[in-house]
Amino acid sequence: MKQTILFISFCFISIIGSSQTMPYQSNKKEATSEINKVIDSWHEAAAEANFQQYFSLLTKDAIFIGTDPTENWNKDEFKAYSKPHFDKGKAWSFSSVERNIYLEDNKGIAWFDELLDTHMGICRGSGVMRFENGNWKIAHYVLSIEIPNDNVTEVVDIKKDFDEKMIETIKAEQ
Repeated sequence: MKQTILFISFCFISIIGSSQTMPYQSNKKEATSEINKVIDSWHEAAAEANFQQYFSLLTKDAIFIGTDPTENWNKDEFKAYSKPHFDKGKAWSFSSVERNIYLEDNKGIAWFDELLDTHMGICRGSGVMRFENGNWKIAHYVLSIEIPNDNVTEVVDIKKDFDEKMIETIKAEQ
């Protein structure tokens, strides 16, 4: 009898625990909608220079990778970089024109890619999201400037000197 009660208790705790951490097991459409809202709110917070809201949508261990090869920041480094921009009353304004979201079943992990309308023209954002404490948060985000294939050679020529120096610097530090 004790073993049966323990087994039933274990099953109940397992079910309750998984339903609290993985709300989308039975409804991926709802999870996708929630993820879209988080990403849209994140972009909106930047456009409105809402520093607190913007960074509240990132995990504690979030990483942001920007368009410059030196921009690989943890959350605290990204906050330090961003604060002066937000303090001016407008950080940046990115709006998604296309987004794809993918969910890892029963893991609380999602990833996405999006095309963005920005002051730099079309950019691509891609990221990883994690479901924590009942909310989706951005854990990793990469921003890149999109270059049409017909212009790649021209862009490679423009950045050649910078790239060579950067590669030398990185190799010298290893």
